[in-house]
Amino acid sequence: MAELTLVEEMYKRLEETIRAGNPGADLTRVRAAFELAEKAHAGHKRRDGTPYVTHVIAAAEITAEIGLDEVSIVSALLHDCIEDTGITYEDIKKQFGQTVADIVEGVTKLTRVQYTSKEDEQMENIRKMLMAMAKDIRVILIKIADRLHNMRTMDYQTEEKQRSKSLETMEIYAPIAHRLGMQKIKWELEDLSLLYLDPIGFKEITNILNERMDTLKEFMSSVENRIKARLDDWGINSTIYGRIKHIYSIYRKMYSQKRGLDEIFDLCAFRVIVDNITDCYNVLGHIHDMFKLVPGRFKDYISTPKPNMYQSVHTTVIGNEGIPFEVQIRTWEMHHTAEYGVAAHWKYKSGEQGIRPGDEEKFAWIRRLLENQQDSEAQDFFHDLKIDMFADEVFVFTPKGDVINLPAGATPIDFAYSIHSAIGNTMVGAKVNGRLVPFDHVLQNGDIVDIITSKSSSGPSRDWLKLAKSGSARTKIKQWFKKERREENIIHGKAMFESEMKRAGLSMSSLNDEELVSIILEKLSVPSLDDMYSAIGYGGMTAVRAVNRIKDEIIKAQRPPAKSVLDKLNEQVERHARIHQKNIKAVHGVLVEGLDNCLIKLSRCCTPVPGDEIVGFITRGHGVSIHRRDCPNYINGINNPEDGGRWVNVSWADNPTDSYTTTVKILAKERSGLVMDLATELNSMNAKVRSLSARDVGGGKSTATVTLEVKNLEDLKVLINRLNSISGVSEVVRAGG
Repeated sequence: MAELTLVEEMYKRLEETIRAGNPGADLTRVRAAFELAEKAHAGHKRRDGTPYVTHVIAAAEITAEIGLDEVSIVSALLHDCIEDTGITYEDIKKQFGQTVADIVEGVTKLTRVQYTSKEDEQMENIRKMLMAMAKDIRVILIKIADRLHNMRTMDYQTEEKQRSKSLETMEIYAPIAHRLGMQKIKWELEDLSLLYLDPIGFKEITNILNERMDTLKEFMSSVENRIKARLDDWGINSTIYGRIKHIYSIYRKMYSQKRGLDEIFDLCAFRVIVDNITDCYNVLGHIHDMFKLVPGRFKDYISTPKPNMYQSVHTTVIGNEGIPFEVQIRTWEMHHTAEYGVAAHWKYKSGEQGIRPGDEEKFAWIRRLLENQQDSEAQDFFHDLKIDMFADEVFVFTPKGDVINLPAGATPIDFAYSIHSAIGNTMVGAKVNGRLVPFDHVLQNGDIVDIITSKSSSGPSRDWLKLAKSGSARTKIKQWFKKERREENIIHGKAMFESEMKRAGLSMSSLNDEELVSIILEKLSVPSLDDMYSAIGYGGMTAVRAVNRIKDEIIKAQRPPAKSVLDKLNEQVERHARIHQKNIKAVHGVLVEGLDNCLIKLSRCCTPVPGDEIVGFITRGHGVSIHRRDCPNYINGINNPEDGGRWVNVSWADNPTDSYTTTVKILAKERSGLVMDLATELNSMNAKVRSLSARDVGGGKSTATVTLEVKNLEDLKVLINRLNSISGVSEVVRAGG
């Protein structure tokens, strides 16, 4: 009975939300969808014990809150029916029409595939989302509503699922919400994700904010009253309210600026909402007259909207208290767009499909992102996508005054390719504000960029792939090399592949085995070795990832033939005889010559793992300490007269089964998000991480130290290769080597 009351109460609240935002909606169809969902999910429970149907009602209420139409709300109520119940596409189509059935099927398809690697899974998930958006934007809006409610109710999931879902939300759903202009939902997704990804950091910020809340509220009330009084005196109709910046925004600022919360002063932001654009600029003048302007912190997104349709004027000022704060000025229409983004502009009538006039260009970025992934590996595409969807933006101008939006850090190369592929491919120089600049020049807001082209140009340079910031430019450069320089790509790619094979301790002669080559080509999804070399040469595939993918197959092929049972018995007898002869017993996977069952300690200075060449040091009262033979302590100690006689021969047992703790140090370019990328890569490999810390060392460099568990040296090499492939990482070395 209590369950029935909960479900009916939630449905009643849903209808009230629909009436408030969409008075013309057909509540009869909504009720029919609810009853079908309730029947289909009968007996299904969520982790918290509530009926499963409460989840789809909550997702439908979120779609109603952001202003979506009746079709979207009906689809949200039914979004889990095809996946989790006996209801079919045809059942939904028959009762609610093809549009609803297509949307429900679109949402279902976003969760239905298994992949061989985390990167492939992430790329395919995003690709499917982009395709769904291109077909009907409501599919992804419902999926975001579904994810938002799941994140709100994540308390009852396992810790592992909380972290994996939060990481996925932070990397995929929050960026998509950002790109769709849905700032309110993006902020909530980020805060909820942070709660599970770094609960200690989250709690630290919330505790300090709670302690300061009375002071912050008093400050915000004072500023609101001052601005309101001023605008009323001048006859400007306005609504003003202050807000505390969301927790993840504060967390990022603390990380990027290496500050404690006590050192961050601009915790508050104010919004002034007025009736028209003229009043926006009038209000701006009054704000600058009342408070002291912070130089370089003024942004006009009204005259130059963001790609996600966001419009406002931003300015940062300092009041009499000496506290800086941001003021955002916008109209009511801009405010609704800022809160709900594309949902505010995507109003459907019943049964209507397709795109309204002007919307095609508005969503052209979806098509461009789909095009970009065609010649990219999963890892590269995922990296480029985060830049294209989530990076800060810079606005520059063509000589004719057209505005071009690029990711922050963009160069003239990005600008040229954003105009047209032919412009980029024939570029021989660039002028910024009338002055010649190098190709690696970083563009700033307001720059006027003029590209110099030549028909006799030999095309782009491979170095441009390192200089281009946007995924679109990188993809177009790769496409040029793929088409125009196949022979050169094969030579270049083969050299890179051979070098990586050598580094991994593998022989190129193994590729003489036709059967092995056939397996390798299938694993890499390429028709021939030349196609593989070509892909590596033009940048569509990295040599590191190619070798890592086929390494196990090559090692397997190089193993000696399987031994008979008699061979194995003889080896076992010999091994036991050898161990007993030398009085050796394995401890922690290590055999110590001449000592039986002694205390073993793996040294922290060099953290050896099976596969390393090792040596033992007899310590006073603490057994034998195991070191790598390249450990500085061994190299220095072997020549020490006092210690020289205490070094003993040791070796790894044949099949050590333990996990071994080891430490690697990473040198990288200083940048925001480095730790998150390291954590993401380690998580994708299911690495058991004991600790991860990072710090800046000056000169634009950062170091990170990761302590983790591995089975052997081969596992560790794979981890090191993967960490080396992260953007900005210049070196990964083992501690103590």
